[in-house]
Amino acid sequence: MENIRQKEAVRRRVLIVDDEFINREILGNMLSSTYAVEYAENAKIALDKLMDPDVTYSLILLDLMMPVMGGIEFMEHRSRDNRLKRIPVVVMTSENDLEIKCLKLGAADFIKKPFNFPEVVLARCERIIELFEDKNLIRQTERDGVSGLFVKDYFFEYIRQMENWDKQIPRDAIVFDIEQFHLVNEFCGRAFGNMMLSKIGKTLLNELPAMNAIACRADADTFYVYANHQEDYTEFCKKMDSVITDFFQMNNIRIRYGIWENVSRDFEIEAWFYRAKTACNMNRGDFTKSFARYNNELHAKYLFEETLIHDLDEAIANKDLKVYYQPKYNIVGEEPRLASAEALVRWIHPKLGFISPGDFIPLFESNGLIQKVDNYVWHEAAAQIRRWKESHGTSVPVSVNVSRINILDPELENKLERIRNENGLSAEEMMLEVTESAYSENTPRLIQVVENLRKKGFRIEIDDFGAGYSSLNMITSIPVDILKIDMSFIRNMEKDERNLKLVKLIIDIAKFLNVPSVAEGVETESQLEILKKMGCEIIQGFYFSKPVPPKDFASFIEGEGVSRKS
Repeated sequence: MENIRQKEAVRRRVLIVDDEFINREILGNMLSSTYAVEYAENAKIALDKLMDPDVTYSLILLDLMMPVMGGIEFMEHRSRDNRLKRIPVVVMTSENDLEIKCLKLGAADFIKKPFNFPEVVLARCERIIELFEDKNLIRQTERDGVSGLFVKDYFFEYIRQMENWDKQIPRDAIVFDIEQFHLVNEFCGRAFGNMMLSKIGKTLLNELPAMNAIACRADADTFYVYANHQEDYTEFCKKMDSVITDFFQMNNIRIRYGIWENVSRDFEIEAWFYRAKTACNMNRGDFTKSFARYNNELHAKYLFEETLIHDLDEAIANKDLKVYYQPKYNIVGEEPRLASAEALVRWIHPKLGFISPGDFIPLFESNGLIQKVDNYVWHEAAAQIRRWKESHGTSVPVSVNVSRINILDPELENKLERIRNENGLSAEEMMLEVTESAYSENTPRLIQVVENLRKKGFRIEIDDFGAGYSSLNMITSIPVDILKIDMSFIRNMEKDERNLKLVKLIIDIAKFLNVPSVAEGVETESQLEILKKMGCEIIQGFYFSKPVPPKDFASFIEGEGVSRKS
């Protein structure tokens, strides 16, 4: 910062306010070699100058005893004006008894009359300007421009300072966010959404003093509050909820809250709010409640998830992540024929035992670690395809999952080509499954990635097709090679006529696009017969086999040839 000041070409402006001409001249001579000096004969004239929005002052030198408007009256006016409070005031006086009053009104320093030491006066002015410029810079960066609350980094730093003063006071970590906030921006525009966030910030700032609390806007529509422990937050929630009800009359737009009461100082500050956010997320979609407390059950879940996150790298290094393969059969013709397989990851933890993919896949999707899992599976699956070719003399195409995060990875194409080349595979031998929900996010980027991958020979399979709202819109614009019917439709198609019709519709869509349809989750012969009559080509599910390790899958290869239809 010092170097920037030294190189700055524009001289800072100083305003000298004194009714005596000789005092103005003396101070002007002291400062004019360093600063652009302006003068005012009394505080009223000074206020008129300071109100000019096109002029910025870095320091005010203020006499106290002046006609029309004196220095004390000026300081009282300044204390009520946020813009003026950003300009430091050095009081010039010989009256010692007024120093305390001026300090209480916000004076930064004093210069005694008469001005006997020019070097001291200049040094004090330089120091005060530096201090206030630094303070203003911090003020500009520590606050979120929309809500007026702290930004997250400063918020955590202020908490650390509070904790240094007193760790004995019981305090609560609160997280609240606006469910479905994106609908506000979509229906009313971003400007309206920002106005709502600003109102939330102002309301929150009004509530903080009574709670002895500080707050920040941690993310787009997520807020953190650190407060002295309160037995009841009902009134606080009512005040915050009123902002939404006053602004936006839509049933699924609401604030949801999570709290960790009496935070444990044994954990890092960030962990307090992670836990409160975990409680907050428990309310997602549940409109019967909006306030949740972090409890023992959530704590156990938190520890379990933290263990998985911590142990992932070791699991990859030790191959505790196991890649199983579920066969897919082509049912066109008299006898089903092995067509391909899907690679599915399992975790055999050395201490926790078998961990369900339903426990770790969503977790890693939410924090970005799914990229590591995907990359591991891609390498393992490609190597296994190569080994089967070497040992059985035939190729079994394998579908691998590509997560939403990996779809947006600019290195995705290079990674997949490198893996393919390392194992001597053709692009067709490694099919790529993309979950349908990924197509609703960043669609232009997805289309570009999919087209590039298909040009390189990879086949793209839409997983869980029909489960999302965007299926029909998406299918008209995104090139695909295989449609995979969501297993929930298969399970219910014999019980529910609507599911049966949806399955038929998806199969017909696949026929219209001239691509194979794959039904997953097939468990019974009657399901297989229904799908076969509808024209479904590929079947996957427990009817043929559960996912099995590579050594067990070898028996499927040995039992028959491999159809290349899928």
